Amino acid sequence: MIEPMQLQNLVQRFTSDIVGEEHFEKMLVKSAADKNPLRIKFGIDPTFTDVHLGHAVPIRLLRAFQDHGHLPVLIIGDGTARLGDPTGRNEQRPPLTVDDVARNSATYLEQIGTILDLDPAKCEVRHNSEWFGDMDFFDALKLASQSTAARLLERDDFKKRMQQNQAVHLHEMMYPLMQGYDSVMVEADVELGGNDQLFNLHMGRQMQERAGQRPQICMTTPLLLGTDGRKMSKTYGNHVGLNAGANDMYGKIMSLSDDGMPLWFQLATTLTDDEMSTCLAGHPRQAKDLLARNIIEQIHGADAAASAAEAFVQQFAKNELPDDIDECVLAQSSVKLASLLKDAGLVTSTSEARRMLKGGAVKVNSEAQSDPNLLVELSSSGAVLLQIGKRRLVNVRCS
Repeated sequence: MIEPMQLQNLVQRFTSDIVGEEHFEKMLVKSAADKNPLRIKFGIDPTFTDVHLGHAVPIRLLRAFQDHGHLPVLIIGDGTARLGDPTGRNEQRPPLTVDDVARNSATYLEQIGTILDLDPAKCEVRHNSEWFGDMDFFDALKLASQSTAARLLERDDFKKRMQQNQAVHLHEMMYPLMQGYDSVMVEADVELGGNDQLFNLHMGRQMQERAGQRPQICMTTPLLLGTDGRKMSKTYGNHVGLNAGANDMYGKIMSLSDDGMPLWFQLATTLTDDEMSTCLAGHPRQAKDLLARNIIEQIHGADAAASAAEAFVQQFAKNELPDDIDECVLAQSSVKLASLLKDAGLVTSTSEARRMLKGGAVKVNSEAQSDPNLLVELSSSGAVLLQIGKRRLVNVRCS
């Protein structure tokens, strides 16, 4: 194993809070001396089909632990996803079906594998339906007895709802207990998560102590904001997915505000502190180019990053359309514009489509449109070009 101090320096770069920090160095030293790797847990719920760069921050820290000889324990939360994490929600999250979860999680390992080495000898992958799927009602009651309603209602998001006279449902209060129980089942030494997950990570420590285990070290990472400055989320359309093409990644990153760049350099690149400082001291356009190239190189390789940068210059600096516009084939020949934008995959919902139309971001065959009920006629012989902003384009035809 590499010296513990080198890993600690990486941990400092990627974390905002460490619970149990006073024991962490001793754990690293003992792990190295005993040649017994620490079990580093990270869980992700397949609530959407995309894993995005915001998720990638703790996954990159997980990879750092892996590179230093420790064992990542990756939990695909196909059980907890059925409930839905209420973190950051001011309303109840709609429940997902078994089919929804299966569809969303189908490509998760492939996407995460662009960062983490998923070789079974180097990474343990678990699905928490392994234990939650076998629980009966009385097992669930036993799990519920691990905490109190008063303790669970200390969560900030639940507090806000109660202050606004909004409902907090009993099943939502089970989520922290389920995440904490994951830590017991895999005997985690360290758990990683975004800084909005701190309450849930604490629950893991509490439940491990009750189970007679050593309480895990909790490490939270800062939240990587989306391209518009809000929390990165597919719901907001401000995310950069790990499964996105290099050109799409480059364009989205180039739309990032200047103020957002320092955090992106810190959390999403492989640059040293000195290299980051040099980039940020220069022109913002050049800094974003280096930022985008570094991120794309990690996922798609250096050639793809260079090609994406060249395509961006061609498309936007010269105001030309790219040659590789995606194509979508639909069964309908006549579709309302708001529905068409959703069916073509440019937005995730018709409500998002209406917001884009209202904001003047939508073009049909290069002409701005704002009417969500505009009837768009499709044919099999010629494509209709749909465009949102400068980066999202698709040619649509009917079958």
